[in-house]
Amino acid sequence: MGNKHSLMLQDSDIKSIQADTGFSASQIERLYSRFTSLDKGNSGSLSREDFLRIPELAINPLGDRIVHAFFQDNTTSARRAPHTSDCWVNFKQFVRVLAHFRPIKRNQENKLNSREEKLRFAFKMYDLDDDGSITRDEVLAVLHMMVGENISEDQLISIAERTMLEADVDNNQMITFQEFCTILERTDVEQKMSIKFLK
Repeated sequence: MGNKHSLMLQDSDIKSIQADTGFSASQIERLYSRFTSLDKGNSGSLSREDFLRIPELAINPLGDRIVHAFFQDNTTSARRAPHTSDCWVNFKQFVRVLAHFRPIKRNQENKLNSREEKLRFAFKMYDLDDDGSITRDEVLAVLHMMVGENISEDQLISIAERTMLEADVDNNQMITFQEFCTILERTDVEQKMSIKFLK
């Protein structure tokens, strides 16, 4: 039987995570408490199924894409469960993804919560095949996830095609990250992609 005390964070871990993510020590401790409550097996890591037990993710139309983001950057560092293809995310990896949503305060921006990294995270929500570009079909698929049956197929296709017309500046039938950033130039990404974490 696992012992949660053996998985406790050390002061050195907290300081390292603070430097990497910009979270305060108390925020890290609260996130660790949430992480351990999701870690039903007391293994010190979370699977995709653990994330899907979070009610807010389970009901979010993009929940699966958000969960995917926790594993996306960890394909080489996340450990594989024995006899399965499922990856696991440790606490440091968990907090690094959450750091993208840390509000930007004057003189407290770090690389993970910069405007560019917030945009990169949003871009990955649409880049379903992880090839570094967004196609019309990917835009359409994400629209289907977000609105389901609430809008007709013709309307969704029209939105996807209009998005491509506006964003695909070089007309190569793909939206690059740079084109994605350009189309969102006037959008307050910092505000829209920020969560107020407890102090």
